[in-house]
Amino acid sequence: MVDPTVLPGYVAVIMLFLGPPGPDMAYMLAVGLEGGRRAAVKAILGIATGMSVYAAAVVAGMGEIARSHPSVLDTIRILGAVYLLWLAFVTLRHARRAISEHGEVPAGRWYLRGVLVSITNPKIILFFLAVLPQFIGSAENPGSQMAMLGAINILMEVLLYGGIGVMAGFFQARLADSTKATAVLNYTACTVYVVLAGVITGEILLA
Repeated sequence: MVDPTVLPGYVAVIMLFLGPPGPDMAYMLAVGLEGGRRAAVKAILGIATGMSVYAAAVVAGMGEIARSHPSVLDTIRILGAVYLLWLAFVTLRHARRAISEHGEVPAGRWYLRGVLVSITNPKIILFFLAVLPQFIGSAENPGSQMAMLGAINILMEVLLYGGIGVMAGFFQARLADSTKATAVLNYTACTVYVVLAGVITGEILLA
């Protein structure tokens, strides 16, 4: 059996983590500005998939490996920074194309981008490692308790950050007929990706 009495405190902690602007929120804003509402929905579903992988790994006991080998997290950070820089490059190309013609990224890529960005975000697994064990409570089955907590965390991030991405997509849709506006939105998204890569790199250097 699980212990639902810990949920009010757990939800409050999640809101403290998700409320302040951070990399995930900035990424969803960039996706909405670059690709619109559909892109934001696909991206947040990809992020949810990546978070599910981490949640399942922690429930299965992989968290202990991450604690014993912190270099694994550094490797993930580096991969994440490199991938964000690649996204910046791709988005920059789209911005330049938008000046002369409209072009769309194949729909499937938004989902895959979300998965990769989520999996290469070590803060997600660090949240699971540091926070979930604190809310086991009196659960008879710790694995089921952590699975429930992980699912709640994923759902809250999907609703909050997905909503932010969709709102940015509404803004993008209003300017979709303007080639100059489309280019500006893509340049903005490119800047966000570069800044996020810089933040991750800075964390590695300061660690």
